[in-house]
Amino acid sequence: MTGRIPVRAAKLAVSLVTVGAVFAVMAMAASASTVVYNNLPKPLPGNVQSIGFQAESAAELGGQIEATGPVTNPMVTVGMSSWACQSGGATDDTCASAAGSTFTVPITLNIYAVGPENSVGAKLVTLTQGFAVPYRPSADPRCAGNGGWFKKGECFHGKLFKIKFGKLGTKKAPVTLPAKTIVSVAFNTFSHGYAPTGVQGPYDSLNVALTEPLKEGEEVPPTVGADPVPADAYFNSTSGGFYCDGGTSGTGTFRLDAGCWTGAQPLIEVKSAG
Repeated sequence: MTGRIPVRAAKLAVSLVTVGAVFAVMAMAASASTVVYNNLPKPLPGNVQSIGFQAESAAELGGQIEATGPVTNPMVTVGMSSWACQSGGATDDTCASAAGSTFTVPITLNIYAVGPENSVGAKLVTLTQGFAVPYRPSADPRCAGNGGWFKKGECFHGKLFKIKFGKLGTKKAPVTLPAKTIVSVAFNTFSHGYAPTGVQGPYDSLNVALTEPLKEGEEVPPTVGADPVPADAYFNSTSGGFYCDGGTSGTGTFRLDAGCWTGAQPLIEVKSAG
């Protein structure tokens, strides 16, 4: 997997986040919802492999999903991994974070149509929300020497958590999506993203979480729905070395990245709220 944080080292990663404009498509209706796609692990482990936007010169990452049925007024949850410490570093014994401490980051959800040959099609919906991102827990003495925090017999450098976007669409103005779409998130870091902040911050240690197979290179099928292109993802990086093709198909645009993402799909749940 060229330039990708490998499964074996995946419990530790680097971070990223995005500053974006708020596109108002939110509506908080309390209607019944049905899960139509889900590859989030349950229960959540301490951490999984992930992609750091600051580390991989990235602005946006997503995957193609196939829902089990019609998707109306979708609600989307995405897995993220925080490597940020309030003080100290994530990979040595200096990391210190107060319990329950968070920082706020605006993150953009984009949903695209699938174009010819699995290319990125028209943008169907977009929504930016501010999220309270947890700092990872302090270094634990049981993980002395590597700076990890401890959960159920394992040491982790990052902390897996979920962000939930508000419902897209309302009964009066419904949003209806095809079964196959490309779902992505975008955010800004110090020197990367669509609008780099120019200021170092904890969002530089925010990552997008990925599926983690028991064996490297194995597919991790979703529990609901399907992965139409399990070896591919959709990525925007300004560095060619982080693409499967070494950047020969272009850099700096959100595009299909084919061939090296088996077992490493972005963690996504989609509900159809009706």
